[in-house]
Amino acid sequence: MIMSKSNLAPEIEHFYSQVVDESARLSMSADGQLELLRTQEILRRFLPPPPARILDVGGGSGVHAQWLVADGYQVDLIDPVARHVEQAAKVCAAYLGDARQLTAEDASYDVVQVLGPLYHLPNPEDRQAALSEARRVVMPGGLVAAAAINRYSPLFEHATFAHLHTERVQASISAILRTAVHDGKHGFTLAYFHRAEELAGEMHDAGLTDVEVFGVEGPAWSLLKAVEQQPGLGPSDDLFASVLTAARMAEPYPELLAASSHLLAIGRAPDGSP
Repeated sequence: MIMSKSNLAPEIEHFYSQVVDESARLSMSADGQLELLRTQEILRRFLPPPPARILDVGGGSGVHAQWLVADGYQVDLIDPVARHVEQAAKVCAAYLGDARQLTAEDASYDVVQVLGPLYHLPNPEDRQAALSEARRVVMPGGLVAAAAINRYSPLFEHATFAHLHTERVQASISAILRTAVHDGKHGFTLAYFHRAEELAGEMHDAGLTDVEVFGVEGPAWSLLKAVEQQPGLGPSDDLFASVLTAARMAEPYPELLAASSHLLAIGRAPDGSP
């Protein structure tokens, strides 16, 4: 695979290179662990048997690549942040690249997962380019998985921090709810927040079929975060198990998608048969 130059917004490059360590995000908090566990169990329902070839687009430091390799899959990872590529290279083949312009050949992977790029592409043409590229490089009938941040997750998250009632935070979260974009001036970096039906529509517009959208953490994830903010031992095993069970039980009810922190869309490339 040929390395390609990334055209990443400088504030996003700075955030992931200097501000946060993405390799620890899904292990350092209870809701992060929930996100990882649920992403694994949803993907494993749909993944073909190993040793299928998977392209992990925007795969960060290789958190998902690590368990996929352990499951026996052949994984190549693309990410626009040099720090991430260096970390991921310890797990699998990793390359600097841009989700909107992949260098992989047409129909060259059994699975393409886009579990981060849509977070940071506020321009709809850029999101469509990323999903269309995933559709291009996946084999006919192959799987495309795309993650998004739920439009309403900041409302739940900042309530758990017990500062949503302050004027500054209300203004910030209201802007996200109204525009779907966080400008990156405070806290998190430049980001886009999806509604479930919007994510499904973008998958369809990219030519994918059999699209399903799942609420990753389910409707009770903010309880874990709220308990973790309090002094003490943090969420109990029973609370974690109950929140996980809520996520699983909520799956048949699309109206509960709005309460999850992240969304995971699963679709397939047309198989080419009449």
